[in-house]
Parts: sequence; C-alpha cells; structure tokens
Amino acid sequence: MTSRLLTRTLLLVLVSAALLPLAAQTPGSAAAEREQWREEISAWRTQHEKEVSAPDGWLTLAGLDWLKPGFNAVGSAEGSAIKLPLQAPAKLGLITVSGKTLQLLAPAGGFPEGLTIDGKLAREGQINAGGEHPSLIAWHSLTLLVLERGGRFLVRIKDSDSPNLTAFHGLNWYPPDPHFRIIALWTPYTPPHIEKIPTVLGNTLDLPAPGVAEFTLNGRILKLEPVLEDPQGKTLFFILRDETSKTTTYQAARFLHTGLPNNGLDQPGILTLDFNKLENPPCAYTPYATCPLPPEQNKLPVAIEAGEERYGRQ
Repeated sequence: MTSRLLTRTLLLVLVSAALLPLAAQTPGSAAAEREQWREEISAWRTQHEKEVSAPDGWLTLAGLDWLKPGFNAVGSAEGSAIKLPLQAPAKLGLITVSGKTLQLLAPAGGFPEGLTIDGKLAREGQINAGGEHPSLIAWHSLTLLVLERGGRFLVRIKDSDSPNLTAFHGLNWYPPDPHFRIIALWTPYTPPHIEKIPTVLGNTLDLPAPGVAEFTLNGRILKLEPVLEDPQGKTLFFILRDETSKTTTYQAARFLHTGLPNNGLDQPGILTLDFNKLENPPCAYTPYATCPLPPEQNKLPVAIEAGEERYGRQ
C-alpha cells in the first residue's frame, strides 16, 4: 500500500469507530440523543438570532465609508466625506489620515455635546484603527469605528435606533435534519499553507489553511478547506457556497464554525461537520459589511438544505 492509501484506510477505520457507539445504541437512547441534539441546535439558533439583532449587531450598520489621506469631514452635512444619518450633527469632527497615523479633530465651534471616545468626553488626539482596541467614537445612538482593510482605512457606522433593527422579525431556517450532521475525514496540510480568501471589497485576506475535510453527501465525495481566523483559537472557519444559493440561501456564501479534529490540526483524524449550524455572513443583513467569499474549492456542486436560509425570504 502507498502511504496515502494507508492514511486513508486509517481514517476510514477512525470514522467507523466513531460511528460504532451510534450503531450500538438502543432505540430509547438513540431517541434521547436525537432530542438532545435538537435542543442544542435550537439553543444555538436562538443565540445566533440574539447576536444578529443585538443593539450593536449587524442590523445596526448604517454606513461604511473610506477615508482618504488628509482631512475627512464627519457629519450629516452634504459633502461630508463620512456621511452620518440625518439625526447626527452637521459637523461632528474631522478625521485626519497621515500614513498609519489617524487623529480626530474638532470642527469649528468644538465637538458636539455628548460626543465620546472610548466612553470619555471627546478630546482632540490620535485614535486607534482596528487591532485589539480600536477607538470607539459615540454620539447618542451612533457609534463609529475606524478599521484597516487591505492597507486602507474605513469608518464603520452603527445606529442602535436603525429601522432595520426595529423591523427585525427573526431569521429563516431549514428544519433540523440529522442527515446533514456528518463525520468527515481530516487530512492536515504538511506544512499548513496560506489561503488567499477573496472579499466583497475586491481585496484578499491571507489566512492559514491547516488541512482539508473530506466527506460523503448524497453519494458524492466532497472536500472543504477551512481557514483559521485566530491561529491560537479552538475553531475552524469554513466559508462555502452550495446549490441552494441559487434559490433559498444567501447568494454569496454561508459560514460554518466547528471544533478542531479529534487528533488536533496536525494529525489525520475525524471532524464533525454539522451543516444545521450554517449561518449567513453579515453581508446578508446589510450592504455595509465587509465579508469574505468562498475560495473556488469550497463551492460545492450539491444542495445543502440545512442551516440558515436567505434573510427576509418569505
């Protein structure tokens, strides 16, 4: 046998071993496990809906504007580089960009009453963009974050009084289906490589790809490649699209977060893919999000009728 065939044989044995306890279950214990799984899916979906509809969730996004080098006027006045909703002050401030240095300056007459930076009354000075502690600029229901994307800076605006949030009436889901809870074979990349993930902005993200998950669905052998959002984290991030994107699910992609394989990232093993936890990306709820798109190898030629359906679909 070749080394590859030996590895694959070992993985098939691991999958069979993982499924043996299920086969040995009594009807009562199997029914109890299914009920526990359904309760887990229900709790996960409830939590996901809370996150989407939170006062600072994706439904509150009210703007996304790029900063240019030099001075950028921020406010609701016509011609502002960073255009705020009409309830905001006409002139909230000025954001200056000089290389990697950003500052917030007051407009003529000073900052509007109630403007804060990181919970303190606003004062002129340098602000942080992205990273672990980005500066949070707030005025009443509005918050502004400056983020770095592809070597450029943009301002993400959120409004906790957004009409999109007040009109929220829940998400759409396929019924939970254990057919889409799958044991996959995990094959690590040696060494791991960097995958270029495209985004809706037209740039790419360089993210570590530690290996590939191989599984069978509806008689077809399929592969999915995850990436790591956090190299030190404990989850895999799958960005994928399937045939339902043409009809019932969000057109661009859906996301799936899973735990790590049973033997870790750097050893062959098995991995559970529960497609009932597929979720929409933020771009499904707002045009102001910046979302990654699936790499070519994660565009599946099958319909995965599980997880979250298209937002707002009747």
